[in-house]
Amino acid sequence: MMSNKSVFMDSAEHMKEQLGPALCLAKWKQVSLHLPTGLNNSCYHPPLHPIPQENLTTDPGSLHNTPYKKEQRKIMLKQERPSECSYCWKMEDQGKLSDRHYRSGEPWAAVDFDKIKNSSGDEDVVPSYVEVNFNHACNLRCSYCSPQFSSSWADESQRLGPYATSTLHNSMDHFTGNRRIIPAREYNPYVEAFWAWWPTLYPELEHFRMTGGEPLMDKNTYRVFDYVLANPSKKLHLNVTSNFSVEPELFKRYLKYVKTICDGRIEHFMQYVSVDSGIPSQAQYIRHGLDYMRMFHNVDRYLTEVPSYNSLTFIITMNNLSITGLKSLLGWILFLRRTHSKTYQRVWFDTPVLRTPSWQSLQILPESYLLKLEEVKQFMLEHMEDPRYPHQGFKDYEVARLDRDIAWMRSAQDQDHSAARADFYRFFAEHDHRRGTDFLGTFPEMKSWWDECRYHAR
Repeated sequence: MMSNKSVFMDSAEHMKEQLGPALCLAKWKQVSLHLPTGLNNSCYHPPLHPIPQENLTTDPGSLHNTPYKKEQRKIMLKQERPSECSYCWKMEDQGKLSDRHYRSGEPWAAVDFDKIKNSSGDEDVVPSYVEVNFNHACNLRCSYCSPQFSSSWADESQRLGPYATSTLHNSMDHFTGNRRIIPAREYNPYVEAFWAWWPTLYPELEHFRMTGGEPLMDKNTYRVFDYVLANPSKKLHLNVTSNFSVEPELFKRYLKYVKTICDGRIEHFMQYVSVDSGIPSQAQYIRHGLDYMRMFHNVDRYLTEVPSYNSLTFIITMNNLSITGLKSLLGWILFLRRTHSKTYQRVWFDTPVLRTPSWQSLQILPESYLLKLEEVKQFMLEHMEDPRYPHQGFKDYEVARLDRDIAWMRSAQDQDHSAARADFYRFFAEHDHRRGTDFLGTFPEMKSWWDECRYHAR
């Protein structure tokens, strides 16, 4: 029930008062490292920026503490808003809690509030929350992804060229020079620096998350696992993001590792699973190459066979193809919560909003789709967590996050989206041509939308 406020929500609201108008602790305590391209950001909202190579040999911690990031920290310490964090500023200007509040309110960040508030911005910081993408090997070609995160996308773009949207999309000409993707078979100075930094980083880690690409296909994932098994850490939350749709033998190997690690070696293991719709055909269309039933059964295996110290989070990237299948997906999540969450919450989900490419943004949909999201929100409100039956229903901050996505969508309703709608048609018409898919056969309820996008394209 909404009156029973969660600790997570309460911490975010409390931190909102402390932070002031611009400070975000994630700029210091969190980092996302994209090592195949040598790029870095503090969370997924700001644009990626390059990691200078010149200091990596002598100072591998500069993977995180880049000169650019230090400048952003100094802006925040003056209680001014860095432009790269525009998503959070827009949410806050609409009266919503932003990820700045949620992230900064979590214990791994909040503990250093005073130290950060009184810093100069020039200090080198060892982060406590690290996400890393070691290589771009992936078996999927998700519609909103790119060659820098998927080798399958790179292979397609090399063979067939870019998509003919208004600005050529996923052209391999873009990934040249200092934007070149370093294949796993080649020497990578950023990966080398990471492993040099690892002995310093590991003792400070509270959250370590491996993304991709597809981490289950990456040898570095198992190198991390071996290190953790040899060096248990009772404060470590170890996290892996996967499509859970890899070959059976690979999944079997992975699950064996996870079972061993979850036998008291760490504080907690979080399995992130990426899926954007509860309707199998639509989920497979959005994330091309996904075997939905394989993912479905692997989720069940994980929740059934991994003994303790673990949970699972669905990452639902909120794009304009996920709306019609969202309620079905949340219904499955409710079922899993009621089945597997006995003494603690084992099944979670998040609804981060997609911002690029623009033609898959929620913002370009007409108002009728806003009403569909409002219906999903109402479904959640009707199935809120009851204190008498914990871990079974939806939580206040989950509703708040969906409400934030609705606000993001609503904020652009009066803008001209004709160019992005034209690109929607151009992209998915070519998608169907190249991949043998059928948009209208998969999303028949979106026919009027498809016709409107085709009109703008022609």
